[in-house]
Amino acid sequence: MANLKIIRDRIKSVKNTKKITEAMRLVAAAKVRRAQEQVTATRPFADALAQVLYGLQSRLKFEEANLPLLKQREVKSVGLLVITGDRGLCGAYNTNVIRRAEIRAKELKAEGRDYKFILVGRKAIQYFQRRNQPIDATYTGLEQIPTAPEASSIADQILSLFLSEGVDRVELIYTKFVSLISSRPVIQTLLPLDTQGLETPDDEIFRLTSKSGQFQVERSKVSSEVQSFPQDMIFEQDPVQILDALLPLYLNNQLLRSLQESAASELAARMTAMNNASDNASELIDKLSLSYNKARQASITQELLEVVAGSEAQG
Repeated sequence: MANLKIIRDRIKSVKNTKKITEAMRLVAAAKVRRAQEQVTATRPFADALAQVLYGLQSRLKFEEANLPLLKQREVKSVGLLVITGDRGLCGAYNTNVIRRAEIRAKELKAEGRDYKFILVGRKAIQYFQRRNQPIDATYTGLEQIPTAPEASSIADQILSLFLSEGVDRVELIYTKFVSLISSRPVIQTLLPLDTQGLETPDDEIFRLTSKSGQFQVERSKVSSEVQSFPQDMIFEQDPVQILDALLPLYLNNQLLRSLQESAASELAARMTAMNNASDNASELIDKLSLSYNKARQASITQELLEVVAGSEAQG
């Protein structure tokens, strides 16, 4: 009977764990939807900004504009902006980004270049602090769905670092959202800005839907028509001054989109991890239930044998 009680208690414990993992999966799914809505909400501004930048690019040569954010310098030091999460329970999401950042740091060291980390997320901070890596700035406690002020604060830091020539290039290492079961850490150069990358290419937007009780992602192409400014348009300010004011906004927008995509990737990874945990819990419950039934049957059989043996002994 003691063995039956142990199995029964374990089944109850696993069932409680399954309730928790299932609740976490549903919460992560709801937050993925919020991340999707946030991306959609910021798109009009991004499209309008791209439209203005494209118009300016068609009216003047960016290469001729002597602007600090466009200036190419000899790369002696690189700032690595790494985006991870504050929490775990999201599969290999944090590990993959940290590993990619570590590989990039080793590559830079092999090339004879210095590097500094700008870290977003408690997991990356804890990892690189334990290894005594050069860290310039850290950010934790961001909203689950990153906001424009948070992106602006981080952008101000990397702008200050770049303009003061603390680093000659800033690279962003974050997780690109592919699907609910797939994401990939990528590296993108943030500074200096690439003049050939300011035009708006065909983009994709993800939409989380449900079908037959299961979550799935639909992706659709989003393209915005960009047109040159009319040739007779007169600028009240020098176009170079306008460009100088808009480039930091463009950088902020790029960083915000990366933060949002990283958040969506983390939530999707948490959904997948919690879904796998729930499935494993169901399998374990089935196995424990089978063991319980076998043990209970053996116990009943043993009691019957004892009754029969007692009856025969009395007879």
